[in-house]
Amino acid sequence: MSHGLLWSTELFRPQIERLRGRYRVVAWDHRGQGRSSDDPRDVIGMELLTDDALALFDALGLERVHFVGLSMGGFVGMRLGGRHASRLHSLALLDTRAEAEPRAHVPRYRALALAARVLGVSVVAGRVMPILFGRTVLEDPARAADRAAFRSALSGNRRTVWRALNGVVYREGVEHLLPKIRVPTLVLTGEQDVATPPDCGRRIHEGIAGSRFVLVPRAGHSSSVEAPDAVSEALEHHLAG
Repeated sequence: MSHGLLWSTELFRPQIERLRGRYRVVAWDHRGQGRSSDDPRDVIGMELLTDDALALFDALGLERVHFVGLSMGGFVGMRLGGRHASRLHSLALLDTRAEAEPRAHVPRYRALALAARVLGVSVVAGRVMPILFGRTVLEDPARAADRAAFRSALSGNRRTVWRALNGVVYREGVEHLLPKIRVPTLVLTGEQDVATPPDCGRRIHEGIAGSRFVLVPRAGHSSSVEAPDAVSEALEHHLAG
């Protein structure tokens, strides 16, 4: 399980708890995030993270895996599926896109990276929350505790996370790899996702022959924690198949 930007393995805690009795579940924090070490590069790119994933498989003796990636983790998953299919049993791509980051997003993300680097992520948390979460989590009074917990986790990121943010901003598109992905693939997107809207998922689904597309109601870009039961059920169905 490969998490998204500004997260850690906590992004998949509900799915880990639900699946661990039937599967060996491995999740890790990408370099420069969570509990993993910082990295001196100005850009922690997707190719480097893909190499990290392969090195992790080798270190743990995992010849083939069911790979689940959300957002940035999906960027890694598509590279694995298109170039290293022999290492995969299946692929699940959650809340992600195959294209490079839209040019219209780049100035905003550059500004966020600079602010995080100079002032800390907690200062920009209010601007990042609407990117990471959908309307239901942001507006529903019943989700107030979730909002507080998610904001606290977001604010806990190190200032050096700007290096990982640069990796997302400056990544290349991988649309050309989609037809090369031949393993069973689930493509899942939150209905309220504004960072990678549902059309991004549909284009991935259209590009991967035989893939299955699932739209999750009342979830945004962090669907695994916004609608944990729906995402877990989709993964269970995918893995059982």
